[in-house]
Amino acid sequence: MIESPEELEAIRKSCHSMVTKSSSLSAGAAIVPLPGVDIVSDVAILMRLIPRINEKFGLSPEQIDSLDTEPKLFVMTTISNTGSKMAGKYITRKLILMLLKKMGFKGASKGAAKFVPFIGSALAGSISFSAMKYMGSRHIEDCYQIALATLENKQRESAVMVKPATEQASSITSDGSKETE
Repeated sequence: MIESPEELEAIRKSCHSMVTKSSSLSAGAAIVPLPGVDIVSDVAILMRLIPRINEKFGLSPEQIDSLDTEPKLFVMTTISNTGSKMAGKYITRKLILMLLKKMGFKGASKGAAKFVPFIGSALAGSISFSAMKYMGSRHIEDCYQIALATLENKQRESAVMVKPATEQASSITSDGSKETE
């Protein structure tokens, strides 16, 4: 479980680094002038990348299932409120393909660009890099917001649990028993 905003920020930076590396792999596959290689590659990259990001933020399905009822409910509600399509979910090829279809305009332009000699391959690689970077970064920001809200909620609950115990004033009554205000 993430314990501090500093730890959360370090996770965010680490995930952005992973996304940049994955985006470079996607761009490399897009340069190959064979139809479909880039899509198969993007699916494979995202099938590895998204679960790793979820896990780093404590948002894999297994991590969420291991939470107590109250924190689990809070996390699931926060995921729903952010509208994240991938946080806390088992990542399947079907889900990845659905998300890639939503970005279809980039895929179509990438596919058409491949047929323009030299410049087309570079353009396809550039489009692929940008699309992968966008998808990954968007997912990181969703996970970051969910994890931040969860951390803040945990800190609020801890403060509430500690506060009443420290604020309780007691006095001794005339019969010698303690009285709490």
